[in-house]
This record gives sequence, structure tokens and C-alpha cells, in this order.
Amino acid sequence: MAGRYLAMEEAQDMEIEAQMVISDSESCSGDEEAPLSLWSMLEDGLRLPVRRPLRRRQTSRSRRSRGWRFQAQLMSQEVLRVANANNDASIQPQNPLQNTANLSARLTVSQEIPLAVNANASTPLEMLLENRTSEEAHLAAVHGRPSQSLLQNSENLSEGLGVSQDLAPVGNEEEDPDPLRAAEAGAPAEERGTPSEVTLASVQHSPPGPGATADSPRAPQSDADAEGETCSICLEPWTSAGDHRLSALRCGHLFGFICISRWLSGGGDKCPQCNKPAKRAQIIFLYARRLRALDNTEEVQLKSRLEQEQGSRRRDQLEAAQCRQQLQLATDENLRLRKELEVIPDPDLLSRGALASCHLCVNGFFLQELRRWKAQAASSSSSYSTSSSQSQRQDSSGGHYSFSRAVLVSQTGGCRVLSHCDPLGCLLASQSSPQPNLMPGFGVKKISTATMKSMQYVHIHYKQIRGLAFSANQDSLLLSAALDKTIKLTSLMTNTVVQTYNAGCPVWSCCWNQDNNNYVYAGLSNGSVLVYDTRDTSTHLQELRPLKSSCPVVSLCSVPRSSSSASFPCSGIIAGTLEGGCFWEEFESGSFRPHLLPLESGNCTDLQVEPESRHCLVTYRPGRSHPSLRCVLMELNRTPPVDSMTPVCSCSPVQTFIGGTSSKLLTKNRVFKSPAGGSATLVCAGDEASNSTMVWDVGTGSLLQKLPADLPVLDICPFKINQSSFLASLTEKMIKIYSWEG
Repeated sequence: MAGRYLAMEEAQDMEIEAQMVISDSESCSGDEEAPLSLWSMLEDGLRLPVRRPLRRRQTSRSRRSRGWRFQAQLMSQEVLRVANANNDASIQPQNPLQNTANLSARLTVSQEIPLAVNANASTPLEMLLENRTSEEAHLAAVHGRPSQSLLQNSENLSEGLGVSQDLAPVGNEEEDPDPLRAAEAGAPAEERGTPSEVTLASVQHSPPGPGATADSPRAPQSDADAEGETCSICLEPWTSAGDHRLSALRCGHLFGFICISRWLSGGGDKCPQCNKPAKRAQIIFLYARRLRALDNTEEVQLKSRLEQEQGSRRRDQLEAAQCRQQLQLATDENLRLRKELEVIPDPDLLSRGALASCHLCVNGFFLQELRRWKAQAASSSSSYSTSSSQSQRQDSSGGHYSFSRAVLVSQTGGCRVLSHCDPLGCLLASQSSPQPNLMPGFGVKKISTATMKSMQYVHIHYKQIRGLAFSANQDSLLLSAALDKTIKLTSLMTNTVVQTYNAGCPVWSCCWNQDNNNYVYAGLSNGSVLVYDTRDTSTHLQELRPLKSSCPVVSLCSVPRSSSSASFPCSGIIAGTLEGGCFWEEFESGSFRPHLLPLESGNCTDLQVEPESRHCLVTYRPGRSHPSLRCVLMELNRTPPVDSMTPVCSCSPVQTFIGGTSSKLLTKNRVFKSPAGGSATLVCAGDEASNSTMVWDVGTGSLLQKLPADLPVLDICPFKINQSSFLASLTEKMIKIYSWEG
């Protein structure tokens, strides 16, 4: 109510002022030289009636704005009425734009807006401006905020009457529909304060500024617009084709397809910009009519051609690898056939004259070789020697080994240990997987001892196998130890793993208990020996910790109990490490007692046991004091207890065998009973210097034979088939089998 009362009071005062102006203008209408309009009177410095503004209540800014709008409506009606009444012939009307400007100036004066006609003129209007300025400064100090700019009020009034004034700043792209807000936002910083005067030229009809028209050109493109044309992930422009084409999520944000696809596939489940949930299935392609994208059509074509060329190159490489493999197989087959030809045929075959029907007579070369062998057989029918096997037989009275067959185990290598399964009649050689891409890891290859041919591969471990052993129960259970920290029991009847034990450390060796097949042993890389019960599938029973060092247990052998042996009747296990050996004596209660063996420290690479004769074979690599490989045969003994003293298990050297000057691999050697029978014992060891297998006689200490090989021998395994004795030597790729002839 108070605001409405004040507005009505102001309207009445302004109406009185308008009447006074009209009356002054009518009094001067008869004079030709009198001003013809309100604007003319302002230009001539006519003193207008000045009314001191009434004191008003302190109202809010919104109420004052409503009051000014109400006053403007009243004054516009009054001025139109006066203009119609003074439409006289003696008074030439001004153009509509000038009348509108005059009306704006008059309303500005009635609303107490200061308009300075001349900066140096002392007119009542200037006095009114000064009074109004001081009053507004006082109101601003009372309300605690800057007063509304008088110039902006003038612009608002002129804008409401349809006059375009060049007071808005250049560069506004859109005009505010609210004149008051548009004038407040568009005024310069120095005009938003409390100005003292505004030039008259700024109020007259001036040509509109460049920023005031709707058809004016837009401002230059900003950095934000440029950022809208690039992917926010890689900051690269979008493309019209290919992997980086324009795509969007449900939230509406745009990205390159490959960038947002990798973002969501790599674990991010939210939009990179707004963090709203998103999925890869929600990505959609955008087909915009106008898209400023890079033309990468040629790049996509070049990439497609590159992929085709790379695929063609891979196919060519695969074909070349297959050709190389076929060539290698043909070479191996040729080598195998030559090895067969190295063995002299049966003299009966030569005596029957069946050269034409012999399967070896495939060309003239083989026929000539057979004729040469026939001549040698004719000259010496009593005995014949093997020329290409290079067997050096020092003593022929006890028999010797002759080459029988070479079997390829792995084309790529990776063989390490060898064992024999008597119930199935096959040899088992560890090797890497023949198909590493489909089935990576390691397993064993079966080689039939009946046909001397490889049979099948059984996958067991994921890392290299270091030990293989069979039990004495003839149950075809294979115990294997590998560097993948496990030992496994595998049934060769079904070719499946039936039990797995996790040792916690890489396993270097393993063996069965010769007295009780329910127990197995595993030698670890930290020098400990774990005892397992196959009936307990959870964990090991006990751990036998090393007494001296923590070197890997490179060999582990079980010694059965023997009542017939007076020197060493006890049972247990012998653990061989690089630092020496230790015998763990086993008691009936299941406990163990350690006995350190008097072995050389630092160069021990292998330790094997012959159970019947109670001999153990210790292998030493070349060193500073001994530049050659040494195989020392020792006899196990036990001192009898004296005066409640604990018996001590030890060993003493019997024979020493000297080998080559090189030993970098941990070759597994063997000591076993001679196939000739009796008490004779043989020692077989691999010689890296000559790539051969050396056979010694323990009784005489002499070298019986030197069986050649293509690569260094890694393991040796003697076995029997139907009362016939054989010896198998394993290299990295193949097995050579020798038969005993006595």
C-alpha cells in the first residue's frame, strides 16, 4: 500500500510539471522565433520548473523500479496528448525519432535523471543534476549498496519507446528481453557507478552499434568451441571413419570410439566427464550432418593394406617354419638310417645272398656298402667289430654294449631326466610341451621298449621337471618333482595326475621309500627334505632340515634295510647337495637321525646308491685341485656302538674314476650290477668334453667303453627286457639305446 501511494503521488507531481511545460510552450506559440518543442527549449537553455523531490520512504529496489515504470506510462500518455494539441501549422513537428528522443529527455528530467546540455552552462537543470547526484549518494550510503545508474534508467525508458541508443557494449550476441536487466548488464564499468552527467549526443538518435543488431556477425571462435571438436580423452580431433569416429554415451558426452571403448574396457565404468554409470554396450555412433572431422580415409586404407601384408608375411613365415621342420625331420630320418647302416648286418643274411631283397638296398650306395660288409664278414667269420659306434672295449671277456636304436624325443630340446617303468615296458623322458601355445609346461614322453619308438606325451608340470621315480610295487605310479614347487603322483595307466603336494619351494629331487611305498621324499632348493605319506593328501609329515648349508638337494636316494649286510644294516635316505652329503638314518618309530658324510665340499654334483652292495657313487666336477671330472665310489659303513655311544654312519672311498675336463651340467650318473652277472659292478657317467657315455669296471677300475653321443649326456638308465639288458643315455633331444652283448 505504501508503494502504491508513493507511485500515485509521484504521478500527480509529474502531471503538474507536464502541464507547466505545456503552458509555457503555448505561450510562445505565437512567436516565430520561439522554440517549437521541448527539445528546442532544452537546447536554448530554457529554465524549466524545478521541483525538489519529495522525501520518500526507503523502499527496496524492486518497488522503486515499479514506480519508475508507472511514471513512464503516465508521462508517455501526457506527451502524446500535448503533441496532438500543438499540431499547428506554425510549429513544424520534428521527425519521429527526434520526438522520441525529446520525450526520452523530458521523461529523464521528470524522473530526476541528470542530462547535461552543456558542460559550462549554469542552468537549473544542472542544479537539479547536482542535487539528484548528492541525494543518490546519500541513499547508497544508507542502503549499503550502489545506486542504480541514472544513465541506465534513461536507456531503459528509451528502449521501451523503441529508440535504439548506442550505449550497449559492442560484442553482445543476444539482447536481453528485460530492458532493465539488459541495460544493467550492458553498461560499462564506469557507468555502473554514480555518474554526474551524460552528453546529449548519447541521448539523441544515434546509429545503432555493431553489437545491437540481430544480423551482426558472431564473435571469433573461442577455445571452448575448439575443445568441443576434439576427444576429451586423447585430445585429438574426431574422424569421419575408422576407430576414432564420433561416438556418444547415454549421458550425451562425445568421444572417439576407440578411446571410450578402451576406457570402459580397462576397468572404468563411468563417463570420464560426468562420472555417470556407463557400459561399453551403450556406445553409439553419431551421424552428424555437419561434422568437422579429419579425413582419414586414406590412413584407414593404408592400415588395412598393412594388416594384409603382415598377415601374408606371417603365413609365409609359418610355411617357412613348416619347411624347416620337414627338412629337420628328413635330416633326422637320414641320420637314423645311416646309424642303422653302421651296424653290420647278420652274417646269415649275407651268406644267403639275399642282397636284392634286403630293405636297406634302396640305391647303389647302400648296395656297395653291403658288399663291403660282406667282404669283411667273409674274411673274418668268427667275429666282427662295430666301426661307427666307436665303442672302446678294453676287456671283451665280460661282454660289452652295442648300439641298438636312437629315438628322437623332442625336436626343440628340453629333456632332463630319464626313468624306466617295468610294468608298462616303457622309458619315460622329461621334456617341454610339444605344443607350448596350447598346453604350456612340461611332461614326460613314453618310449616303448618293445618297438623302440616314441608313443605319447603326458602333461604333468608347469615348470621344468628335475626328478622321476617309480615305486617297487609295480603299480605304474610315477613320482615327479619340478621347479613349480610341487611333487605329483601320476598314473601311467590313465595318464592322469592323481595326487599333488605343494612343497612351498622348488623341488630338485624325489624318491620312494624302498621299505614302505606309502612314503615318498622330496628334496627342496633350500636344502630341506620333506617326508610325505601318500595316504595323507593334506601336507607333509615332517621336514628334515639341513645341518650345514642350505644348498639345493640335487639328488635323493633311499637305502633299504638289509639284515645280510653287517657293515651297514640300517635304512634311511641319502641327500646330496653341492656342499656334500648327509645320511638320514630312519628308525622304526618313523624318526630320523642325521649323519654327515665325509665328502669334499663345493664340487659335489650327484650322489647315487647301489642298494645291494651298499655302495654310493659321488660325482665331483673339475676344480682347481682336480682339473678333471671324478667319480668316486664309496662304501657305506656304520661303527658299532661302544659303551653307550651313539653309532656313526659314514663312508669310505673304494675306487676313483677320471673323466673329461668339462662338467657344466648336473649329469646324473649310475652305479649298478653288471649284466655279466656275479659280483661285478659297472659305473656309467656322462662326459661333456667328448659328448659320450663312459663305462668303467669297478673291480679293475678300467674304462670298458666310450659310447658316443651327439650332445652332452644328461641322464643314464639301465633296464632289462625279457632277461636282456640295455642301457639308455639321454641327451637334450634324443635317447640312444645300447644292448648288452656278452
